Amino acid sequence: MTIRQMLSARWSLFDIVVYVVLAFVTVITLYPFLNVLAISLNDSTDSVRGGLTIFPRQFTLNNYETIFAFSGLITGLKISVLRTVVGTLLGLIAASMLAFTISRVEFQARRFVSTFLAMTMYVSGGLIPFYILIRDLNMMGTFAVYVLPGLVSAFNVFIIRSFIDGIPFALQESAKLDGANDWTIYWRVILPLTKPALATIALFLAVGQWNAWFDTYLYNGMAHHLTTLQFELMKVLQSTQLNVDQFRGQNMNEVMRRISPESVRMAITIVVTVPILVVYPFLQRYFVQGMTLGAVKA
Repeated sequence: MTIRQMLSARWSLFDIVVYVVLAFVTVITLYPFLNVLAISLNDSTDSVRGGLTIFPRQFTLNNYETIFAFSGLITGLKISVLRTVVGTLLGLIAASMLAFTISRVEFQARRFVSTFLAMTMYVSGGLIPFYILIRDLNMMGTFAVYVLPGLVSAFNVFIIRSFIDGIPFALQESAKLDGANDWTIYWRVILPLTKPALATIALFLAVGQWNAWFDTYLYNGMAHHLTTLQFELMKVLQSTQLNVDQFRGQNMNEVMRRISPESVRMAITIVVTVPILVVYPFLQRYFVQGMTLGAVKA
């Protein structure tokens, strides 16, 4: 056997090992999600037996019918979509504008602002002072409480600023020579070149806004027209558990046939996860590039 043949055989064996490892990682990554999907689509009585893998034994949509039978779910869905869109857009604008500002060498307070932002990542006033602040600002029972308190995140600002620092400054100088002001440079030069970083931050913001429910519980729990989908689903799960507890003395097979907290919990997981899974493929090509290039400089 020649050296070329030996190297060819070695690389072939290496490729096989790589593919096997990747296939194994793919299986263990997808299995939990597929198992949750199978339980959510399976009959409640049959699910109690256990042993479900990635396919439902007795297919049914009763769990999803139970969820969507609650009247507040449509309102919660609208508010969640609205806060996700508005919160993501405003968060991107605020973070990118601040990142552009502190990336400018001529901005004399850039070190102070950067230090102040970094401190917010390690020091927090706590839940009670934050609640009092929201109350004193008259933001209780308003949509603004979903957007304004978390409008600027130090982590997001630093990611975008690091990405901007990697762009040749000569581009900004050239735009200035052509008569562009700071706003034109930000809008026409910086934003188009920072799409990977913006896509990465947009995914972070969208996931955070979509999954949030605790702020609804604290500030808008009594404002039924402003409750989010996750908050309403939490109420569905609590109601489901309460109904099972009420019928605890009856025939449990009949109770579990009608409703199962475990099956409803899995259905809720699918409902809140699928929208993010739908959005992620459109941002995936920017995500890796934004995380790597945006993290070159601190």
